[in-house]
Amino acid sequence: MPYILALDQGTSSSRSIVFDETGRIVAQAQREFRQIFPQPGWVEHDPDDLWTSQLATAHAALALAGLTARDITAIGITNQRETTLLWNRRTGRPLHNAIVWQDRRTEPLCAELRAQGLAEAIGATTGLVVDPYFSGTKLRWLLDEVPGARAAAERGELAFGTVDAWLLWQLTGGRVHATDVSNAARTMLFDIGANRWDAAMLARLDIPASVLPAVHPSSHVFGETDAALFGVSIPVAGMAGDQQSALFGQACFTAGLAKNTYGTGCFMLMHTGTQRPVSHNGLLTTSAAQTGPTPEFALEGSVFIGGAVVQWLRDGLNAIRGSGEVQGLAESVPDAGGVVFVPAFTGLGAPYWQPDARGAIVGLSRGTTVAHIARAALESIAFQSTALLQAMSRDAVANGGAAVTELRVDGGACVNNLLMQFQADLLGIPVVRPQVTETTALGAAYLAGLATGVWHSRDELSAQWQVERRFLPTMGRDRAEALMAQWERAVRQTLAT
Repeated sequence: MPYILALDQGTSSSRSIVFDETGRIVAQAQREFRQIFPQPGWVEHDPDDLWTSQLATAHAALALAGLTARDITAIGITNQRETTLLWNRRTGRPLHNAIVWQDRRTEPLCAELRAQGLAEAIGATTGLVVDPYFSGTKLRWLLDEVPGARAAAERGELAFGTVDAWLLWQLTGGRVHATDVSNAARTMLFDIGANRWDAAMLARLDIPASVLPAVHPSSHVFGETDAALFGVSIPVAGMAGDQQSALFGQACFTAGLAKNTYGTGCFMLMHTGTQRPVSHNGLLTTSAAQTGPTPEFALEGSVFIGGAVVQWLRDGLNAIRGSGEVQGLAESVPDAGGVVFVPAFTGLGAPYWQPDARGAIVGLSRGTTVAHIARAALESIAFQSTALLQAMSRDAVANGGAAVTELRVDGGACVNNLLMQFQADLLGIPVVRPQVTETTALGAAYLAGLATGVWHSRDELSAQWQVERRFLPTMGRDRAEALMAQWERAVRQTLAT
C-alpha cells in the first residue's frame, strides 16, 4: 500500500502525519517550538527550530507507523502562511529570525502605502488588503534593517521564502527554491489572476526579483529529499498554505463549496472556481490550492474570537474547570434566555472590520445564570460564522457565482454537537463534519498523492471524503432570522461604546 507523509508546520508546533491510500491516519507526531517576542507587537520564530522540529516529527511518525522512507510515495507540505524568512543561498543560513504572520512591526510602511492611495490597486492585483499580516512588507523590513541584506540581495546572494519554501530548501539540501500559488498569493507581491510575481508590487516595495522563489501549482513534484535525511530520496509533491490545504482536504473543489475551521478563531474559505470574485464585504480573494496551471480562487474571511471564548469562560470567568465542560453547562438550559454575547475582545473581524469594538454581554436579567452565559458564548461562534458566510454568499452571487449550499467543518470546536446544530439552524443549510478532521494535513497529502499517481482525479478524492455526522437545520427561518437580528443589534451596541 502506498503511504503519504504530510508535514504540517504550524504557528506553535510542527506535526507530521502518515496517511494511507484511503486517506486514513496511520500515525502522527507533534512537537512544540519556541515563540520569540522581541518587543510588543513583534513575533518571531527561529528558522532552525521550524526545520528541526519538523524533521524530528517526520522521523517519529514513520517510527510510530512501523514504516521506513521506502514505504513513502511522496511528501506533502502545509504551513503557517505569511511568515517570512530570508537566507543566504550559498550557506543556507538565515539572516534573521522568521517574522511571523502575527507580527505588526510593518504597520508604518502599510500606513504609508495606504496614504499613497495604493490600497485599491494592490487589492485589484493581489486580492489582499494592505496589512502587516502579509509577507511583502516583512521582506522589505528585513532588506532594510538587517545589515548588508539589501546589498547581498542585489548581488543575487539571498533567497526569500514563506515556511513552505524554507522547508523545501532544507529537504532538498538547498537544491530547490520554490513555492506554490497558494502561499505566493499571501505575500502581497503576487498577481493572482496571472499566477506570477507582480513587477509593480516589487517596485513599490523595492524588492529585487532575484530573491523570489519559483512558483508552481500546489500539486507538483517540486524536488526530491536529500537521501541523507531519510536514507532514500522521496518526492516532495504537494504544497499549500494551511487554510487552502484544509479547503482541499475537505474536498471543496468546486464553486460554492465552503469550509469553516473552528479553532481559536474561525477561518472560513469558499471555493469560487475559476471565477475571481470582488468582495464588497471586506473579504479577501485568494488563490485556492491548484492542481494545474489554471488559476482557481477562494473568498476568505476570519472570526477573531471563536473557540477562545470558551477559554475565557474557563480562565476569565472561572465558569468551567475545563473546556470540555462547556457543552454540558450550555445544554443545562433550553436556550440562552435572551442573552447575547459578542466576544469582541480584539475587535471584530469580517464582515464587520471594527478593530475598536469591545466585548459585551447584553440581555441580562435576574433570571440569568452562568449556564445562559455559557450557552450565549457558544452561540456567539455560530452567530459570527453565520454573518461571515452570509457575506460570502452575497459576494459570490453578486459575482455571478453560486451561494453556499452546505458548510463543511473542522477544527477543535467542531466536535461540539450543540454548536454545530445551532450553526446549521442559523444558516438554514446542512453543516457537515467529516470522519477525518485533520483536513489541513490531509489536503497536503492529497496534493502530493495526485502528483505521484496515488490518486488520479479530484473525483476520486471526493468519493473518498466521508461524513461522520450531518447536522440538518430544524429551526424555522423566521426564528433564525429573528435571532440574527438580535445578534446584529448586540453588535451595534458594542460599536456604540
